[in-house]
Amino acid sequence: MGGGFGGLSVVKGLAGAPVAITLIDRRNHHLFQPLLYQVATASLATSEIAWPIRSLVRDRPEVTTLLATVTGVDVATQRVRFEDGTAIAYDTLVLATGARHAYFGHDEWEPFAPGLKTIEDATTIRRRILMAFEDAERESDPARQRALLTFVIVGGGPTGVELAGTIAELARHTLPPEFRNIDPGSAQVVLVESGPRVLRGYPDSLSDYASRSLAALGVEVALGRAVSEVAADHVIFGDRRLETRTVLWAAGVRASPAAQWLGAPTDGAGRVKVAPDLTAPGHPQVFVVGDTASVLDRKGRPAPGIAPAATQEGRYVARAIKARLRRASRPRPFRYRHPGSLAQIGKQSAVIDFGVVRLKGEIAWWLWGLAHIYFLIGARTRLAVALNWVWIHARNQRSARLITQGKS
Repeated sequence: MGGGFGGLSVVKGLAGAPVAITLIDRRNHHLFQPLLYQVATASLATSEIAWPIRSLVRDRPEVTTLLATVTGVDVATQRVRFEDGTAIAYDTLVLATGARHAYFGHDEWEPFAPGLKTIEDATTIRRRILMAFEDAERESDPARQRALLTFVIVGGGPTGVELAGTIAELARHTLPPEFRNIDPGSAQVVLVESGPRVLRGYPDSLSDYASRSLAALGVEVALGRAVSEVAADHVIFGDRRLETRTVLWAAGVRASPAAQWLGAPTDGAGRVKVAPDLTAPGHPQVFVVGDTASVLDRKGRPAPGIAPAATQEGRYVARAIKARLRRASRPRPFRYRHPGSLAQIGKQSAVIDFGVVRLKGEIAWWLWGLAHIYFLIGARTRLAVALNWVWIHARNQRSARLITQGKS
């Protein structure tokens, strides 16, 4: 269940095994989430970071793909239940159902502060950003115009940093020649982080560099201030009220309801506390991977919810299933190996933490780009994304500035 990095890694790892595989997802595409923010900020088109799942497994006759929404799992009868009332049986189940954004008990904020996990989220955010400039162009009241040109991003992790930096560049470098009644470059971009620094999982030196780079782009970084209220026309963080029409949420995630389906123990984010072999406690026929699973690394820390972690877990599960089929001894307990952390700040700035090696600035930006292009699927997509980035780098033009799905 789930056509993301974890689910597809399991399918890929089981190639050649004597199994029949059913791959279930409620969307028909696999999404390269690390670049989702670039769709939200009009840098890339949706087709450049997403691929139909059926096309990815078309050469695997043992794989059946189902487009369906799962509503539960009956572990007693080993059946997966669908929204339409039907069900499907399984011998082995892999839950790779991902996560959604979390509002820390304030789900009522979601209509005013969309998060970024799906293609639909990205196009919604893109529409809100672009419509803010369009509405400001027609607005005659200075106060309302200022609110329209104020963008608040909540959460100073990689997604928040990347959104803030790219929105600032869009406003200051791409849009100014195209508007007559407003100066898009005067837009106020505010990044709100409740902790003492942005990119808290990175070394202090890279975190400090990210803050300075954001400031150079014109982003206001508000640290040590928790958000206490989000509404249609304002946000309150710390003791400050800011009038705005665009708030974007990048402050936290919660797992899918997989743990509830299984009755399994969870961590604070609702992820299943899996056994060392990535099975759900008490259910050896059920594996859990990716953002749905709480997995500890070698130092006893939770593995991050990033693509490399889900991919490694998926490969491990495929090996474990093959071992069961051969009636061989089970693989050693899963151990996550962190390949490094990367975050883009602007079109010529990024930070990379490989542990011993730490990079920042333009060379980090080039390596960040090469790493992401490498993990894209297909030569056409890699070429299209590379050309888009070269064009943005050289001309400050973002061609994916399409307002779709209506105004609201």
